[in-house]
Amino acid sequence: MLQVIQSNLQRYFTKGHERSLKAKKNIIQSVILKGGSVIISFLLIPLTIRYINPTQYGIWLTLSSIITWAGLFDMGLGNGLRNKLAAMITLDDVSAARSYVSSTYALLLIISTVMFTVFFIVNPYINWQQILNAHNTEANYLSLVVLVVFGFFCFQFVIQLINNVLTANQAPAKTALLNLIGQLLSLIVVLFLIRYKQGALMDVVIIIAGLPLIALLAGSIWYYNGMYKMQAPAFRFVNFRHAKELLGIGGGFFIIQINALVLYETDNIVITQIFGPKEVTTFNVAYKLFSIILMFFVIVITPFWSAFTEAYTKNDYDWIKSTLAKINKLWIALSFCTVCLLVLSPWLYDLWLGKSIAVPVSLSIAMCLYTITIIWQAIHVQFLNGVGKIKLQLYLGIIGSIVNVPLSVFLGRKVGVAGVTLSNVILFIVMGIVFSIQTKKLISKTATGIFNA
Repeated sequence: MLQVIQSNLQRYFTKGHERSLKAKKNIIQSVILKGGSVIISFLLIPLTIRYINPTQYGIWLTLSSIITWAGLFDMGLGNGLRNKLAAMITLDDVSAARSYVSSTYALLLIISTVMFTVFFIVNPYINWQQILNAHNTEANYLSLVVLVVFGFFCFQFVIQLINNVLTANQAPAKTALLNLIGQLLSLIVVLFLIRYKQGALMDVVIIIAGLPLIALLAGSIWYYNGMYKMQAPAFRFVNFRHAKELLGIGGGFFIIQINALVLYETDNIVITQIFGPKEVTTFNVAYKLFSIILMFFVIVITPFWSAFTEAYTKNDYDWIKSTLAKINKLWIALSFCTVCLLVLSPWLYDLWLGKSIAVPVSLSIAMCLYTITIIWQAIHVQFLNGVGKIKLQLYLGIIGSIVNVPLSVFLGRKVGVAGVTLSNVILFIVMGIVFSIQTKKLISKTATGIFNA
């Protein structure tokens, strides 16, 4: 029996298209590494809530959502580099690949420096107590916390580009390793502080936002001095003439990033304004549980962005069709797992958090639907991003962004916290239908007009 299992496993990892084999190996490695990250993140939530309290933790979650908006200022350069670098690797153009990497780092360094300088000037004039609905937290302290968070973000803004480089090389497992190391550092420090120090919001900022940057920086140094030395950034390879081309590729992704942030990151803001910071914690606890399924899907789908780029560049439509069919079967299996998770969720919440947080059944049901629909539409989005056919995604994203916040507020007031999630579900269903039609047209070579743009 063991010999049969061993034989099947060996065949799974040695038989098939080279592109598929590379994806399989990355998926298995990522499952192991991200599995560790998931375990650590689940441990961090109750420990962090215990270290401060649910209200302050909700402030941190809302604040991190707002700061994430600053990520828009990369103008899509990261995703533009991912597609361009993947194409250069396919064409074996080492010199151009290194020039694109170096130029992107230089552009992001300039942008991040300008961002922090501007924010440093305007931050004292922003009423963060009002924005975060945190009137019990001293104004100057809150302003300092925000400044530190933004400073960490600007640093991450540049050094996280290593993740795009690794993904373009179809090595997302290496990004999972860096993430695991960063989270492990955070967990160790939280355990230490719980024992020896009274909780403070600033401590949480440094632990969760600051410590993972050490792993990213160390990983960048390690990889650029090792196996990716030929793609390592260097001043002499910076060519700002690439900026127009990178922005041309990334411009569409930039608009899509705005749309994605409105869909994903405004939920915390809407909830904190309608229900208060404590309910942000409740919302994120439910999201964290169901994100187990979403995390597994992301592990599987991530290697395929650049793989789709390579296959489309080589006109390998048979591989694309076969791969999408297998991923859709995975979606059906994950949908069943999500429903099972919904059934078990009351027991899991109690085992995980005890009585400190009460999650309504309606919110768990909404998160179940959210997980199923976001995975379905993301299958097609990953393919469309890989082949660069994003104009329809851009237009639908703009419409969704306009509709999402008022719809979230309306359903939130009518249904409760679950209504905010249901707003996303409705939009994902519409987008999934349209993107699935576009995908079928592209792989059957019948796409015209907006479906081929």
